[in-house]
Amino acid sequence: MPHLVVASQNPVKMEAALRGFQEMFPTQQFTVTGVGVPSGVSDQPLGSEETYQGAWNRLQAARQQHPSADYWVGIEGGNIITGSEMEVMAWVLVQSATQFGKARTAGFFLPPKIVDLIQEGHELGHADDLVFGVQNSKQTGGSSGLLTDGAVDRLRFYVPAVILALIPFLKPTLYPPTSA
Repeated sequence: MPHLVVASQNPVKMEAALRGFQEMFPTQQFTVTGVGVPSGVSDQPLGSEETYQGAWNRLQAARQQHPSADYWVGIEGGNIITGSEMEVMAWVLVQSATQFGKARTAGFFLPPKIVDLIQEGHELGHADDLVFGVQNSKQTGGSSGLLTDGAVDRLRFYVPAVILALIPFLKPTLYPPTSA
């Protein structure tokens, strides 16, 4: 049974990775381990590059902790500033001993009240909790869930990017192998 190591102990990220793998490889069963590892970037990454770097750093740290796993998954959420607006997105990276895949989630724009809190130094999850009067929203529905009344919760936000990051694993003849 292939073993996935997700570079987070956040239950939403672990479930998103598992569901993505299950959808792409429905005849296989997977085991999942979540590991708490540092991103090596800001608590609230800004820009696509810093967000990607955080996902990469997490994936590599998880790989060092669990070198015998079959797959390592790094998911890092971040924000992109465009003028006075802020877009939420995430990078998903998947690596095996011979292959690498990556994809970005869709993006959506935050309301000004949340943007203000982030610019004051709050991490997005904490800003959401303050605005919506909830606790630990990043381990449940997240920003997307709160802003869409659950229509697109954090799990539904991440799973498509996990699936897209797995394309090189589904179609390995179209992607050169990596020597990771």
